Amino acid sequence: MTRIALIHALAHSLAPINDALARDWPDAQRMNLLDDSLSADLARTGAIDAAMTARFTQLGDYVAGTGADAILFTCSAFGTCIDAVKARLAPLPVLKPNEAMIDEAAALVRERGGVVGLVATFGPTLVSMPAEFPGDVPLRTALAEGALEALDRGDLAAHDRAALRAAETLVSAGCSVIALAQFSLARAQTLVQTTGLPVLTTPGSAVRALRQRLGLNAP
Repeated sequence: MTRIALIHALAHSLAPINDALARDWPDAQRMNLLDDSLSADLARTGAIDAAMTARFTQLGDYVAGTGADAILFTCSAFGTCIDAVKARLAPLPVLKPNEAMIDEAAALVRERGGVVGLVATFGPTLVSMPAEFPGDVPLRTALAEGALEALDRGDLAAHDRAALRAAETLVSAGCSVIALAQFSLARAQTLVQTTGLPVLTTPGSAVRALRQRLGLNAP
């Protein structure tokens, strides 16, 4: 049985990726590891330093030692830390939370033209993630104001409405595809699709990419 290690920096990320795997890859064995102090520390300091990178490599070493066939990180603000894990554990497949979605969004824009609209609920994501898009792919960003706070207090409807408002600003700015940056944003996909644009989520794209990297057919 294929063993997928899921490393989370936000508790809100667990359900979306586990739901996506249960739906699209039910026979995969899932391992969940959560350290929510990672996101709290980054939000407080705003800096990714050597100590933060070391914490990620330690997490990567641990899950690799359990026999994981692939590792998926689910918080989108730690790209350079995950790159360090990739380099350390190669050739073990290590996937950033957003890279598969970025690839799919870029392919859509290259095929159809237009602009990618990136919605995030965690401010540091909009600092780190745009640089991960290919230079030839036009990009606009929007923060879903108040969405993460709504999620924290259990107001799921308010979270989804905030995501929709952010997406609508991107539609008005001429975007042709909406990319939802956080795993927790996947729950808003159906509502955001009312904009009439294609809407990509990190969990959906990540599951497709993991299967491909492990030589499995798409579900």
